Amino acid sequence: MTDLSKLEHLADRAESLIRRIESLLPAPPAPDWGAAHAFRWRRRATALGVQAVLQPVRQLSPIRLSDLKHIDEQKQAIERNTRQFVAGLPANNVLLTGSRGTGKSSLIKACLNAYAARGLRLIEVDKDDLVDLPDIVELVAGRPERFIVFCDDLSFEEGEPGYKALKVALDGSVAAQSDNLLIYATSNRRHLMPEYMRENLEAKHQEDGEIHPGETVEEKISLSERFGLWVSFYPFRQDDYLAIVAHWLSSFGCDEREIEAARADALRFALERGSRSGRVAWQFAKDWAGRRARAAAPAARTTARKGRSPRAR
Repeated sequence: MTDLSKLEHLADRAESLIRRIESLLPAPPAPDWGAAHAFRWRRRATALGVQAVLQPVRQLSPIRLSDLKHIDEQKQAIERNTRQFVAGLPANNVLLTGSRGTGKSSLIKACLNAYAARGLRLIEVDKDDLVDLPDIVELVAGRPERFIVFCDDLSFEEGEPGYKALKVALDGSVAAQSDNLLIYATSNRRHLMPEYMRENLEAKHQEDGEIHPGETVEEKISLSERFGLWVSFYPFRQDDYLAIVAHWLSSFGCDEREIEAARADALRFALERGSRSGRVAWQFAKDWAGRRARAAAPAARTTARKGRSPRAR
């Protein structure tokens, strides 16, 4: 037996021993499903090794569907699919792709807030933990709630283990996908992986004029096409951006005169960041409303002092 064979044999025995030890470890405590409407799947080191647990998210984003402006078609598609899922009807896994800051993640959070009372629950899973998807499916199987596994800002490089795990979970396992679980993923990449010019050279031209993508392109497409519903998001026009700014300023108590006065500042704010997105509109509204409130506070104190009687002074 060569030295390389000995090392491979030793590695196989070590892996077998680790599996036996893991099987003897006590199971992690059952999740408290009543603790929250959303959970995070997290791995943590314990005295007994690394265990994966569901951590309840007690402070949810208060975003509502009505807060999301100028993405009406996308909102309608996602809400319809989610409503079917909550009702126990057939529904699809969803891939939301497109421009950054246009409301992809916020739309999923808003759907959770809209349908949590009807049994919808959300489990946020990081890309590195997608290899645990079979464990998550098994954990929620048989539960009366309806679970969305949420993968935010998802993208892969070649060879990452989560890529294969997600493919299998979507539509590649011998076991049927649980009917109380869907996967909603957001990404700035339509096919979730980087695309290179050289890959186009692999395309094959048939005699009848048809073009067939090469194997590399086919492999990249094979993951994204397993999502039954694709929803694309696009950059906002200037008027759309200003309307979103107005919505958020109004939510902070600004009147129409103040909103109009903030218009030029809002455009400069977007120009500095190179984006007219909903996220930038939200960030500007918080900044502008905060500065407005801070400037108003000293004026209010001055007015209060002037209004006191000489005796009170």
